[in-house]
Amino acid sequence: MFKHEKQYFHPVSVEKPNPQYAVLLQEQLGGGNGEMKAAMQYMAQSFRVKDPEIKDLFLDIAAEELGHMEMVGATINMLNGHEVDFASIGAGEIQTHVQLGLNPGLINASGYSWTGDYVTVTGDLCADLLSNIASEQRAKVVYEYLYRQINDKCVRETIDFLLNREEAHNAMFREAFNKVQSSGSNQDFGTTKAARMYFSLSEPSPAGSPFPKANVTPPSFN
Repeated sequence: MFKHEKQYFHPVSVEKPNPQYAVLLQEQLGGGNGEMKAAMQYMAQSFRVKDPEIKDLFLDIAAEELGHMEMVGATINMLNGHEVDFASIGAGEIQTHVQLGLNPGLINASGYSWTGDYVTVTGDLCADLLSNIASEQRAKVVYEYLYRQINDKCVRETIDFLLNREEAHNAMFREAFNKVQSSGSNQDFGTTKAARMYFSLSEPSPAGSPFPKANVTPPSFN
Protein backbone atom coordinates (compact mmCIF):
# COMPACT_ATOMS: atom_id res chain seq x y z
CA MET A 1 0.00 0.00 0.00
CA PHE A 2 1.17 3.49 -0.80
CA LYS A 3 0.00 6.67 0.85
CA HIS A 4 0.56 10.03 -0.78
CA GLU A 5 1.71 12.72 1.62
CA LYS A 6 1.70 16.24 0.23
CA GLN A 7 5.23 16.95 1.34
CA TYR A 8 8.45 16.65 -0.64
CA PHE A 9 11.60 15.06 0.76
CA HIS A 10 13.25 18.42 0.04
CA PRO A 11 11.77 21.83 -0.88
CA VAL A 12 11.31 22.30 -4.63
CA SER A 13 11.48 25.70 -6.34
CA VAL A 14 13.16 27.58 -9.18
CA GLU A 15 14.51 31.10 -9.45
CA LYS A 16 12.96 31.57 -12.89
CA PRO A 17 11.53 29.54 -15.78
CA ASN A 18 14.07 27.85 -18.03
CA PRO A 19 12.35 25.69 -20.68
CA GLN A 20 15.63 24.58 -22.24
CA TYR A 21 16.87 23.19 -18.95
CA ALA A 22 13.47 21.57 -18.37
CA VAL A 23 14.22 19.50 -21.48
CA LEU A 24 17.48 18.27 -19.95
CA LEU A 25 15.84 17.42 -16.64
CA GLN A 26 13.25 15.28 -18.47
CA GLU A 27 16.02 12.66 -18.64
CA GLN A 28 15.68 12.03 -14.92
CA LEU A 29 11.90 11.75 -15.13
CA GLY A 30 11.41 9.41 -18.08
CA GLY A 31 14.90 8.36 -19.10
CA GLY A 32 16.78 5.08 -18.83
CA ASN A 33 18.58 6.17 -15.66
CA GLY A 34 15.73 8.22 -14.24
CA GLU A 35 13.58 8.07 -11.15
CA MET A 36 10.65 6.16 -12.66
CA LYS A 37 12.99 3.47 -13.94
CA ALA A 38 14.51 3.09 -10.48
CA ALA A 39 11.13 2.93 -8.71
CA MET A 40 9.73 0.32 -11.09
CA GLN A 41 12.91 -1.77 -11.10
CA TYR A 42 13.26 -2.05 -7.34
CA MET A 43 9.55 -2.71 -6.86
CA ALA A 44 9.50 -5.42 -9.55
CA GLN A 45 12.60 -7.07 -8.12
CA SER A 46 11.11 -7.12 -4.61
CA PHE A 47 8.32 -9.54 -5.52
CA ARG A 48 10.58 -12.58 -5.34
CA VAL A 49 12.97 -11.52 -2.56
CA LYS A 50 12.78 -13.95 0.38
CA ASP A 51 15.06 -12.08 2.80
CA PRO A 52 12.63 -9.81 4.74
CA GLU A 53 15.21 -7.09 5.42
CA ILE A 54 16.31 -6.84 1.79
CA LYS A 55 12.71 -7.01 0.57
CA ASP A 56 11.88 -4.03 2.80
CA LEU A 57 14.99 -2.24 1.53
CA PHE A 58 13.89 -2.67 -2.10
CA LEU A 59 10.37 -1.44 -1.37
CA ASP A 60 11.51 1.46 0.82
CA ILE A 61 13.89 2.73 -1.85
CA ALA A 62 11.27 2.17 -4.57
CA ALA A 63 8.82 4.32 -2.59
CA GLU A 64 11.45 7.01 -2.12
CA GLU A 65 12.19 6.98 -5.85
CA LEU A 66 8.50 7.69 -6.52
CA GLY A 67 8.89 10.71 -4.25
CA HIS A 68 11.97 11.76 -6.22
CA MET A 69 9.98 11.37 -9.42
CA GLU A 70 7.40 13.78 -8.03
CA MET A 71 10.14 16.28 -7.12
CA VAL A 72 11.67 16.12 -10.60
CA GLY A 73 8.26 16.49 -12.25
CA ALA A 74 7.41 19.51 -10.08
CA THR A 75 10.74 21.13 -10.91
CA ILE A 76 10.24 20.55 -14.65
CA ASN A 77 6.76 22.02 -14.39
CA MET A 78 8.13 25.21 -12.83
CA LEU A 79 10.97 25.43 -15.33
CA ASN A 80 8.55 25.12 -18.27
CA GLY A 81 6.94 28.43 -17.35
CA HIS A 82 3.46 29.45 -18.52
CA GLU A 83 3.53 29.75 -22.32
CA VAL A 84 3.94 27.05 -24.95
CA ASP A 85 6.83 28.07 -27.19
CA PHE A 86 8.83 25.37 -28.95
CA ALA A 87 11.42 27.96 -30.00
CA SER A 88 12.34 28.51 -26.34
CA ILE A 89 13.91 25.08 -26.05
CA GLY A 90 16.30 25.36 -28.98
CA ALA A 91 16.78 21.60 -29.31
CA GLY A 92 15.62 18.36 -27.81
CA GLU A 93 12.09 17.13 -27.20
CA ILE A 94 9.24 19.41 -28.32
CA GLN A 95 6.37 17.21 -27.12
CA THR A 96 6.01 19.34 -23.98
CA HIS A 97 5.09 22.33 -26.17
CA VAL A 98 3.05 20.66 -28.91
CA GLN A 99 1.34 17.72 -27.19
CA LEU A 100 1.49 18.00 -23.42
CA GLY A 101 0.60 21.63 -22.75
CA LEU A 102 3.76 22.08 -20.64
CA ASN A 103 2.91 19.07 -18.49
CA PRO A 104 6.02 17.02 -17.63
CA GLY A 105 5.80 13.81 -19.64
CA LEU A 106 7.09 10.30 -19.14
CA ILE A 107 9.68 10.92 -21.81
CA ASN A 108 13.42 11.48 -21.88
CA ALA A 109 15.34 14.55 -23.02
CA SER A 110 15.01 13.46 -26.65
CA GLY A 111 11.25 12.93 -26.43
CA TYR A 112 11.29 9.12 -26.41
CA SER A 113 8.65 7.50 -24.21
CA TRP A 114 9.54 5.70 -21.01
CA THR A 115 9.58 1.94 -21.48
CA GLY A 116 9.59 -1.11 -19.26
CA ASP A 117 12.63 -2.25 -21.24
CA TYR A 118 14.64 0.02 -18.91
CA VAL A 119 13.81 -2.30 -16.00
CA THR A 120 16.17 -5.17 -15.18
CA VAL A 121 14.88 -8.15 -13.20
CA THR A 122 16.62 -11.56 -13.08
CA GLY A 123 15.17 -13.27 -9.99
CA ASP A 124 18.75 -13.71 -8.75
CA LEU A 125 19.41 -11.45 -5.76
CA CYS A 126 23.14 -11.04 -6.39
CA ALA A 127 22.60 -10.08 -10.03
CA ASP A 128 19.75 -7.70 -9.20
CA LEU A 129 21.71 -6.00 -6.42
CA LEU A 130 24.70 -5.48 -8.70
CA SER A 131 22.34 -4.05 -11.32
CA ASN A 132 20.89 -1.68 -8.72
CA ILE A 133 24.32 -0.54 -7.57
CA ALA A 134 25.15 0.29 -11.20
CA SER A 135 21.77 2.00 -11.69
CA GLU A 136 22.34 4.29 -8.72
CA GLN A 137 25.86 5.10 -9.92
CA ARG A 138 24.60 5.99 -13.41
CA ALA A 139 21.80 8.13 -11.99
CA LYS A 140 24.35 9.96 -9.85
CA VAL A 141 26.50 10.65 -12.92
CA VAL A 142 23.51 12.08 -14.83
CA TYR A 143 22.66 14.35 -11.91
CA GLU A 144 26.28 15.51 -11.80
CA TYR A 145 26.08 16.42 -15.50
CA LEU A 146 22.80 18.26 -14.89
CA TYR A 147 24.21 20.11 -11.89
CA ARG A 148 27.08 21.53 -13.96
CA GLN A 149 24.70 22.97 -16.55
CA ILE A 150 22.43 25.13 -14.39
CA ASN A 151 23.13 28.27 -12.37
CA ASP A 152 19.70 28.43 -10.78
CA LYS A 153 20.43 28.18 -7.05
CA CYS A 154 17.10 26.55 -6.18
CA VAL A 155 17.36 23.90 -8.89
CA ARG A 156 20.93 23.18 -7.84
CA GLU A 157 19.82 22.58 -4.26
CA THR A 158 17.21 20.08 -5.46
CA ILE A 159 19.69 18.27 -7.68
CA ASP A 160 22.30 18.21 -4.93
CA PHE A 161 19.80 16.54 -2.60
CA LEU A 162 18.78 13.97 -5.21
CA LEU A 163 22.39 13.27 -6.15
CA ASN A 164 23.27 12.56 -2.53
CA ARG A 165 20.27 10.27 -2.10
CA GLU A 166 21.54 8.24 -5.05
CA GLU A 167 24.80 7.85 -3.15
CA ALA A 168 22.89 6.73 -0.04
CA HIS A 169 20.93 4.13 -2.02
CA ASN A 170 24.16 2.93 -3.61
CA ALA A 171 25.67 2.38 -0.15
CA MET A 172 22.59 0.50 1.08
CA PHE A 173 22.56 -1.81 -1.94
CA ARG A 174 26.28 -2.46 -1.44
CA GLU A 175 25.64 -3.41 2.18
CA ALA A 176 22.87 -5.77 1.08
CA PHE A 177 25.20 -7.34 -1.49
CA ASN A 178 27.80 -7.97 1.20
CA LYS A 179 25.16 -9.94 3.09
CA VAL A 180 24.27 -12.26 0.19
CA GLN A 181 27.30 -12.29 -2.10
CA SER A 182 28.04 -15.97 -1.37
CA SER A 183 24.55 -17.04 -2.46
CA GLY A 184 22.58 -17.44 -5.68
CA SER A 185 24.54 -17.13 -8.89
CA ASN A 186 27.69 -16.31 -6.93
CA GLN A 187 27.44 -19.74 -5.30
CA ASP A 188 26.13 -21.74 -8.25
CA PHE A 189 28.92 -20.75 -10.61
CA GLY A 190 32.56 -19.75 -10.35
CA THR A 191 33.61 -22.93 -8.57
CA THR A 192 36.15 -24.29 -11.06
CA LYS A 193 39.71 -23.31 -11.87
CA ALA A 194 38.47 -21.42 -14.94
CA ALA A 195 36.64 -18.97 -12.68
CA ARG A 196 39.92 -17.97 -11.03
CA MET A 197 42.02 -17.35 -14.10
CA TYR A 198 42.84 -14.06 -15.80
CA PHE A 199 43.97 -14.15 -19.42
CA SER A 200 46.39 -11.38 -20.24
CA LEU A 201 45.48 -10.67 -23.88
CA SER A 202 46.87 -7.14 -23.96
CA GLU A 203 50.61 -7.34 -24.45
CA PRO A 204 52.86 -5.91 -23.30
CA SER A 205 51.11 -5.56 -19.95
CA PRO A 206 51.73 -2.38 -17.94
CA ALA A 207 54.56 -2.77 -15.47
CA GLY A 208 53.33 -3.45 -11.98
CA SER A 209 49.77 -4.22 -13.11
CA PRO A 210 47.64 -5.08 -10.04
CA PHE A 211 45.47 -7.48 -12.04
CA PRO A 212 46.44 -11.08 -11.25
CA LYS A 213 46.95 -13.78 -13.83
CA ALA A 214 45.54 -16.49 -11.55
CA ASN A 215 43.83 -17.03 -8.20
CA VAL A 216 41.39 -14.16 -8.63
CA THR A 217 39.73 -13.13 -5.37
CA PRO A 218 36.07 -12.03 -5.59
CA PRO A 219 35.65 -8.32 -4.83
CA SER A 220 34.02 -7.09 -1.64
CA PHE A 221 31.90 -3.94 -1.41
CA ASN A 222 33.10 -2.91 2.06
